Amino acid sequence: MRIGDAARRAGATVKAVRYYEALGLVTPVRLGNGYRDYDEHDVRIVREIRALSRLGIPVELTRPFLDCIESGRPHPDDCPASLAGYQDAIDDLTRRIDELSDRRAALVRQLHEAAHRNSTVPRGEPVHDFTRLPARLPVPQDDGACDHLPGLALPRVGLTDTDGRTVRLDAPGPGRTVIYVYPLTGRPDRDLPEGWDSIPGARGCTPESCGFRDHHEELVEAGAGRVFGLSCQDTAYQREVVERLRLPFAILSDPDLRLADELKLPTFEAGGQRLFRRLTLVLRDGVVEHVFYPVFPPDRHAEQVLGWLRAHPA
Repeated sequence: MRIGDAARRAGATVKAVRYYEALGLVTPVRLGNGYRDYDEHDVRIVREIRALSRLGIPVELTRPFLDCIESGRPHPDDCPASLAGYQDAIDDLTRRIDELSDRRAALVRQLHEAAHRNSTVPRGEPVHDFTRLPARLPVPQDDGACDHLPGLALPRVGLTDTDGRTVRLDAPGPGRTVIYVYPLTGRPDRDLPEGWDSIPGARGCTPESCGFRDHHEELVEAGAGRVFGLSCQDTAYQREVVERLRLPFAILSDPDLRLADELKLPTFEAGGQRLFRRLTLVLRDGVVEHVFYPVFPPDRHAEQVLGWLRAHPA
């Protein structure tokens, strides 16, 4: 058969068949008129080369497998040399994977270092929040999911904060405690869940935290004995955020959403994870005195809490 017919039967291109022939892997018979005549054996050889190439074995290294066929074995990997070819290919892939893993780790470190360096400035200078709220974010609606909370006593739940302490929510301390609950804080070296901006009330955790940071002294003066953030992210993740944003208060970690289950707080799913909906609790002696829900816009929420505290002195 002609080269075009052989290539079509083998599922290859004419150019590929000519390349295999140039390497001496395919050896068609030469007719008297100088034309090459390919047979079913040549078609099989081309198919085997393509199958091995899909496994990651370079065309140039398929010779041991083809020699195995030429020796009369029914399969190209029935010979010891073929098994050695597999192992060589595996070893090569392992080296490449290790090299790529090392390069990826170096890039992640560089990204983290650059992001942290560019978002942290010396104390005493203003922090420029690189995360701005996009325009036209969907506004969350009040669905009544927090109507039952005022007057409710908090359960006997202890959560770890970023200072390494266990904070008892039913007994956080005398006077008022403000806890702003949020879904998750983004980091410059991490991607947010897909479609994050389209979820009402999801976007804005960093600006919200920065707002509570910037108004922290005023909140304390207005009667907030303690201010905490709270999310389901682990303490190590939260500690990086506290250090990068220079938060003067601790963040509480509730990875199992125990508080959501105990108080029936609203949650939502994103990126395969259950997350808190954004809300703020004002506690007084372990009892919910006031709830802010829904919270919008998050970057101005600390001002809303401050206004409420001033209007409702303890």
